[in-house]
Amino acid sequence: MAELVEIAAADDPRLADYRDLRDVQLRKHLEAEHGLFLAEGAKVVRRAIEGGFPVRSFLMAPRWLDGLADVLATTDAPCYVVSEALAEEVTGFHVHRGALASLVRRPLPSVADVLDGARSVVVLEEIVDHTNVGAIFRSAAALGFDAALLAPRCADPLYRRSVKVAMGAVFSLPWTRLTEWRDALPALSAAGFTTVALTLADDSAPIEEAVAGLDKVALVLGSEGHGLSARWEQAADRRAIIPMAAEIDSLNVAAASAVACYVTARR
Repeated sequence: MAELVEIAAADDPRLADYRDLRDVQLRKHLEAEHGLFLAEGAKVVRRAIEGGFPVRSFLMAPRWLDGLADVLATTDAPCYVVSEALAEEVTGFHVHRGALASLVRRPLPSVADVLDGARSVVVLEEIVDHTNVGAIFRSAAALGFDAALLAPRCADPLYRRSVKVAMGAVFSLPWTRLTEWRDALPALSAAGFTTVALTLADDSAPIEEAVAGLDKVALVLGSEGHGLSARWEQAADRRAIIPMAAEIDSLNVAAASAVACYVTARR
């Protein structure tokens, strides 16, 4: 069972994993250096542990201990018990969900392992906003997709904000980074997937038509600003759009992913 450790000072070195969570660059360096990531909120913490990620420690306000007593009983990691005011001082924001956990990152699987048995995957190129990445993972998992592949410059799915927005879907949806990302789409085609790029290209067809009757589909999504690179747009087997009204040409990438995943799942 986790040892409950009461802490009263914000500068206590045992709280280093939780310090300055709003500083994205600092957190990227810290989390990469120490191989950790954070889960926020009782539900997300529970899903991370159910996903098999080893726990380094917990940070909780007293009123959250009972609700996570069963989780605390499964590990000998320390649980640092602090006031809500101290939690805010350490993390830099109001921890209204009451519970945080620091967990150990696992080595990423190979692309082949992630694709094994998959029929529907999302492929993300240069989506740099953590909120958007988390939302795409949540939609993909909720709508029955089997996996996600990320180009090297995509935001980290295990960054706290991504995890929170995804509601823990990053723990259940298999994913990995593409190492040979420049030729990733032809490689997916060679593996039996039809790559369908969501883009405003002149030859784009409505998403319903583009995915109709396909067996294995890789739905390709590009960055929040300029969309897909010309290389990936041209390399895709098919190009698709979500038909728009009222002279609006596109949706936010997170919203577009939800619509496209829904249609693709029902192809």
